[in-house]
Amino acid sequence: MKKLFTGILICCFMLGSAGIVFSAEKRGTAAEAEAMVKKAVALIKAKGKDKAFAEFNNPKGQFVKGDLYITVYDLHGTCLAHGFNQKMVGKNMIDLKDPDGKPFVKERNDLAKTKDKFWLEYKYVNPLTKQIEQKTMYTEKTGDVLVNCGIYK
Repeated sequence: MKKLFTGILICCFMLGSAGIVFSAEKRGTAAEAEAMVKKAVALIKAKGKDKAFAEFNNPKGQFVKGDLYITVYDLHGTCLAHGFNQKMVGKNMIDLKDPDGKPFVKERNDLAKTKDKFWLEYKYVNPLTKQIEQKTMYTEKTGDVLVNCGIYK
């Protein structure tokens, strides 16, 4: 009986450890976020906005990986594509604020007036943990849109 109990404890520990490793593997890195944005910008240039945005909105597509996903906004704050929450597409989010009151969409649009590439920090819901976490978003301006991908810390 003692061996059975010990065996069950070991199995539970191993499964728990595997879950921690599995969830850590799904967290994106800054390099992966930048690479995904560059790939998304290249797709926009090669296939046009309509085809690219359809791919970005596909939750099972190539632009959603773990907690990494592409979003695209116009220069007025309207969401044009969102790999995590397609309900946001078509809505103007310029006044959206994080839990600390930071107007991150407006701040992103303001930064895009003087920079073509940049990082921005704010808080947002992580799609894997469903918790509000610190997020750092990488943005590249291409034409009249902002292509974004962020990492959770």
